[in-house]
Amino acid sequence: MSAGPSVDPERFRHAMGRWATGVSIVTAHHEGVDAGLTVNALLSVSLRPPTVLVSLQRDVDTLPVLRRAGGFGVSFLAADQPELSRRFAQSVPSEAKFRDGGWHRGSTGVPLIDGAVAALECRLVSMTPTFDHELVVGEVVGIEERPDAEPLLFFRGRYADVERDGRIRLGGGPG
Repeated sequence: MSAGPSVDPERFRHAMGRWATGVSIVTAHHEGVDAGLTVNALLSVSLRPPTVLVSLQRDVDTLPVLRRAGGFGVSFLAADQPELSRRFAQSVPSEAKFRDGGWHRGSTGVPLIDGAVAALECRLVSMTPTFDHELVVGEVVGIEERPDAEPLLFFRGRYADVERDGRIRLGGGPG
């Protein structure tokens, strides 16, 4: 495939904002250090074995902790957790993100967010550098679920509102 014209990164960002996604927090723990960040670049890779992929910017403080730990957690946020999403999206020290509680340790020791729709504990399988990101693949070794919770969704740079009847209003609360 030949190189085509360059695409403006801001235009690309705007276009990708039209892709509705769930919101998750990826966490890691190693030798007394907890780290985590908000992520919407997540996908299921395989059912056998259960495997997920997350895309993380190379300069985030969670990446070295995750690498050293050899595993990570992914908590799928619930509709009532936009403040947690905002907190973990900030460029602040990890201690500030975890300071107010609202999380617990999974069976592997990784922090998982309380009240999440679901949470996965993963064993690190591979990390692949791709431009300014690392594609992180993990085999799921543990699952927690809260079936009565509605998911937190993101669309056009804003959180979506989930109505009591399950209907989704896109572009709801501010991002």
